[in-house]
Amino acid sequence: MTTDGWGAQLTTRVAEQIRRHRKAAGLTVAETADACTARGLPVPKTTITNLETGRRSSVDLAEFLVLADVFGVPPITLLFPLDTAPTVDVLPGQPVSTWNGLAWFTGETASTEAAPKGSPRELLDLFRAHGDAVAAARASTSLAKERRRMANTTLDPARRTELLDAATGYEQFAFDDCRALGAFRDSMRERGLVPPELPADLAFVDQSKASTKDTE
Repeated sequence: MTTDGWGAQLTTRVAEQIRRHRKAAGLTVAETADACTARGLPVPKTTITNLETGRRSSVDLAEFLVLADVFGVPPITLLFPLDTAPTVDVLPGQPVSTWNGLAWFTGETASTEAAPKGSPRELLDLFRAHGDAVAAARASTSLAKERRRMANTTLDPARRTELLDAATGYEQFAFDDCRALGAFRDSMRERGLVPPELPADLAFVDQSKASTKDTE
């Protein structure tokens, strides 16, 4: 496949998904254009129509991102439609399964070796690991609060004692997970990286460290 042929194929795939998701969202071409304008990037109706009908041979990146937001879908799903295309050409003449293409695009291709420290892949893996640590801390903290609530609302003394013991165990797990998350974020800062903002229910992880530094 030539470079031009591959580019046209890619545009066609994205255009098909734009039309599909526009219709799924119940939007007309005019409404889609208005929604793009409301998001700060005017996309004329003719542009959308020309894309959907194949009269336009390329997709502007800014338009691509805004249209995905209008339809309420992750941008990558316009490029790698897992439910409609079993394979895609990630580069000219290089067909792979759509899932493997998506993983390549997001830097999640399976590897048996750790990426070199500071490499783009290592940084992606690091931030994903941070996301996993956040998820673990949120889950354990939520469970601990729920167990404590259950213990405080039961009227049976024996059951209350049992639930309080369980709550204490869950709270220890939550404490360990939150402490590990805080240490992870500190290690990122030591590398000159800026950790993502924590969700409101975990804001105390950074706040407690700030308080500790203020008292030193």
